[in-house]
Amino acid sequence: MPRVITFGEIMLRLSTPGYLRFSQARQFDATFGGGEANVAVSLANYGIDTEFVTRLPDNDVARSCLKELRSYGVGVSHCITGGDRLGIYFLETGAVARPSKVVYDRAGSSLATIAPGMIDWDEVFDGADWFHWTGITPAVSQGAADVCLEAVRAANRLGLTVSCDLNFRKNLWKYGRSASEVMPALVEGCDIILGNEEDAEKVFGIKPEGFDAASTAGAIDQGRFRSVAEQLMARFPRARKVIITLRGSINANHNTWGGVLYDGKTLYESPRYDITHIVDRVGGGDSFMGGLIYGLLSYPGDDQRALDFAVAASCLKHTIFGDFNQVTVAEVENLMKGDGSGRVSR
Repeated sequence: MPRVITFGEIMLRLSTPGYLRFSQARQFDATFGGGEANVAVSLANYGIDTEFVTRLPDNDVARSCLKELRSYGVGVSHCITGGDRLGIYFLETGAVARPSKVVYDRAGSSLATIAPGMIDWDEVFDGADWFHWTGITPAVSQGAADVCLEAVRAANRLGLTVSCDLNFRKNLWKYGRSASEVMPALVEGCDIILGNEEDAEKVFGIKPEGFDAASTAGAIDQGRFRSVAEQLMARFPRARKVIITLRGSINANHNTWGGVLYDGKTLYESPRYDITHIVDRVGGGDSFMGGLIYGLLSYPGDDQRALDFAVAASCLKHTIFGDFNQVTVAEVENLMKGDGSGRVSR
């Protein structure tokens, strides 16, 4: 069985109940989440041997977090202890014309204060086939960026497939360096590059002509993103595949969802899903990445099917509360076959 390693920060997620605003909330729903951990949970749900690596404080909240990850079948044996606190993010879920809001409280977290040499990457990668990271991790701190680069270089040396989700978060790049300064050295070591319709532009200045993500009204010409994929491959020649998720935002509760995959010759386009009643879109990109890694590992040589699996898996994630995509392979494949009726399964 393939073995996948992910590395990044997991946080305590505090979300307002229902659609309450921060100013209205008198309590918060507490869960855990973070980009690379979300991918690990998806893969474990699909039966993939998966290990999540991070740095956590030595306290009961962190132990509860590890316990929850283990409950989903995610390995945590290479997580290290240190630092003073677990990062937190607060979520206010939007509705209709009011967008969702995220407030981060992660400065000085255990992961933010990590340093090179703290993790033995040769030991972590022993017997592994795949390493995944996201652009959120190097945005947290210089130390996190350095350790992420340390991991990418070790994975390259040991022959693992390396994937990244560009995941640009403007509210995180606060430590004196920009994404465009830090990310190129990391992405140079990647075989699989994922981004949304804005990430390549925000990080590398690469965009399709005349495209404005804020005014799609749900309609996106997927074929226009071939040029983005070609430009990314030209800049990062190690990359074998570039994948772009495409979200058409009609309002906060109603999106269209799809994606494209480019292998250097062919542009594969997914079906587009009309998601009319979003329960929780946080973690949507991570659920796509988890589905994509599963698809590329499980359907070798069939990039169309791998892409279709990723999009369907992520479509289902939009119906699930919390960061984690708690669906099975059978449920994703049923949606791929066209069973989106939502009829009761008896």
